Amino acid sequence: MIERQSSSVKYFAVLIGLLRDRQVFLEEIRQGTRLPRKIISLLVCSSLFLAVYGGIIGAYHSWMQALSSAVKLPAIYLITLLICLPTLYFSNIIFGSKRTFAQHFALVLTAISITSVLLFSFAPITLFFLITTSNYQFLILLNVFIFSLTGFIGISSLYQATRSVLEQENEGSQTRQKILQFWLFLYAFVGSQLGWTLRPFFGTPDSAFQLFREREGNFYLSVIQAIGYLFGFRS
Repeated sequence: MIERQSSSVKYFAVLIGLLRDRQVFLEEIRQGTRLPRKIISLLVCSSLFLAVYGGIIGAYHSWMQALSSAVKLPAIYLITLLICLPTLYFSNIIFGSKRTFAQHFALVLTAISITSVLLFSFAPITLFFLITTSNYQFLILLNVFIFSLTGFIGISSLYQATRSVLEQENEGSQTRQKILQFWLFLYAFVGSQLGWTLRPFFGTPDSAFQLFREREGNFYLSVIQAIGYLFGFRS
């Protein structure tokens, strides 16, 4: 029991190190210092925070939806990482990067971890509105805003982190910077579409629990429809 608690403390100590002194953390990634420990710690902590937030939004519908969303929300970020990371790694390798796959993995995990911490910090606000309002469309748009904001901050931090770690590799650096910009757009697009594919996370009011819905429409059309319903443009 004590050993498990000690391991948990070590995991969170790595995350706190990232949040408190990001430059030192990134320099250690650049040098390849304790990468396995960093990767495991960030995976554990980010998955836990994302699971908590997923459970909260799923509780709007039922305990089954809460459990489902607690699993699916971390899955979105990790599956998106697994889908997109090879593109970033091999593109950088082709244009002169000497960084390892583990270093790229750790870099992307820093962004996911920052996003998960921000989502966790928004959890009390989301819980407050879940308790005090029954407007489904408002809750959907509120969370679109929260996910967009936290995602933007996470992607921005990844952009800065990747430039910091790769800045000493002069060969092909301008090309890799353009590749990174394109990859960040790709990462955001894949993540939003994957989230749409794995829906629902809230669960429609007065409906039976569904693990997944039929694949129809897309994420962006759904946001437009939610805005229309909220402001009375659609009935």
